[in-house]
Amino acid sequence: MSTVQRQFPKPAELLELMQFKKPELNARRRRLGKALTIDDLRTIAKRRTPKAAFDYTDGAAEGELSLHRARQAFKDIEFHPGILSPAPSVDTSCEILGAPSALPFGIAPTGFTRLMQTEGEVAGASAAGAAGIPFTLSTLGTTSIEDVRSANPGGRNWFQLYVMREREISYDLARRAAGAGFDTLMFTVDTPIAGARLRDKRNGFSIPPQLTLGTVVNAIPRPWWWIDFLTTPTLEFASLSSTGGTVGELLNAAMDPTISFADLDVIRELWPGRILVKGVQTVQDSVRLRDVGVDGIVLSNHGGRQLDRAPIPFHLLPKVRAAVGDGFTVMVDTGIMNGADIVASVALGADFTLIGRAYLYGLMAGGRAGVDKTIEILRTEIERTMALLGVSSLAELGPHHVTQLTRLVPLGDSSARASADD
Repeated sequence: MSTVQRQFPKPAELLELMQFKKPELNARRRRLGKALTIDDLRTIAKRRTPKAAFDYTDGAAEGELSLHRARQAFKDIEFHPGILSPAPSVDTSCEILGAPSALPFGIAPTGFTRLMQTEGEVAGASAAGAAGIPFTLSTLGTTSIEDVRSANPGGRNWFQLYVMREREISYDLARRAAGAGFDTLMFTVDTPIAGARLRDKRNGFSIPPQLTLGTVVNAIPRPWWWIDFLTTPTLEFASLSSTGGTVGELLNAAMDPTISFADLDVIRELWPGRILVKGVQTVQDSVRLRDVGVDGIVLSNHGGRQLDRAPIPFHLLPKVRAAVGDGFTVMVDTGIMNGADIVASVALGADFTLIGRAYLYGLMAGGRAGVDKTIEILRTEIERTMALLGVSSLAELGPHHVTQLTRLVPLGDSSARASADD
């Protein structure tokens, strides 16, 4: 026999148990409110953006192995939390290149950004300024240096520089960025020619967009994108005076495969602020760059968009940190999709990290509000991961907090171990 005493529910008690959520009438806030992760923002972005523009952002070179491996590397880690080490409050701030950042990441340079969503770099720069983190404008950005400065007048603006075939174009861009108060130059060295971005070729993606039957059909369920594109100012490129062709064709026409350390010397003479070299992929190059006196490096394989099967920056990080020592700035990008990825990078020796696709997914999902959402998601994930690890500041993170699990092992290393075990 049941011993539970039954009774009719009282209306007042029911009201206490059931709280009805107020409906959100704003469509943008409603869809962004459902996003709990960067993957959620990616899903929204894919739904709202024409295939060619989304695939330009989402895709990588050839078989896209470098991108998939980079993302997998962040999944293949194990955290080691400390017990009985209270972290009632978490400080996510750091100093990078002589100035503060509220979070251990900034927004990476991305090209053709207003093709993803028309607010483009203005949304990224203003969101970064509001969050207290750096924003990086690409040489191939679609907003002028001066307009980015206007969008983020009190924040930190960095400029990413390619060495063009017409050197004076690059020199003039560097002078303009310095004149606009950009404090750091990101000299990019991994793009002597364009990588084979096969999604773009298959989609017929070009600058400006070319209308085909396929693009028209794909646009039908996404009229808002075309309305925005056609009713806002035409794209302005920081460096390209003329356009027409695929992204690969534009890059190959503009870039110079003969760039060398001599070009770096010229830019260092020209630029008055800090200089980072982006696209470093070996320990040897990291040490050489430290020795020639640059201010720091970015371990990056260009988001997997250049040389497929390139080294995984996150795997390279501990070796580079050990080789260059503690006093040299080392950043890392490629594959970051979670705040835990950023925490793991800092623990293994990164001074700072950069996000590219994660920012663009937010931009495509909701413009400036979507970029704010990206930063909010990553901030929450960083704070939660640090608290669960039992650390109150980034300085407390160390290699003892993270193990990189083995998935890809160089054949020589495995053979050596096998011989040692015999």
